[in-house]
Amino acid sequence: MQVISSREAPRTIGPYSQAIASDDWIFTSGQIPLTASGANVVGSIKDQTEQVFNNLEAVLTEAGSSLAGVVSVTVFMTDLGEFAEMNEVFAQRFGLHRPARTTIQVAALPTGARVEINAVARRQA
Repeated sequence: MQVISSREAPRTIGPYSQAIASDDWIFTSGQIPLTASGANVVGSIKDQTEQVFNNLEAVLTEAGSSLAGVVSVTVFMTDLGEFAEMNEVFAQRFGLHRPARTTIQVAALPTGARVEINAVARRQA
């Protein structure tokens, strides 16, 4: 196993890694809308989702992959009433690629975030 850490994504806020690679598989921790410096992104669900994807891309790049290598994601949201707006950003960032996905409404997320996404990806040749 290899610990993955990118300076282009926020440091973890607990005792865990940004991602772990095992063989050709990459397992990211949930990414929330924090900038690389650790500042909260406030604003619309679209703004927060964009930052989450920026973080995911940074971690995946560090691990030798990209969004194109993602096979599965889990999306956690505090308000499924914002699903359509999150989904717009999701579709734009993945383009024609369509990984498997689960979306779950939760009572709360760390730092007051409204969205958190984790991913499982393959390293790309």
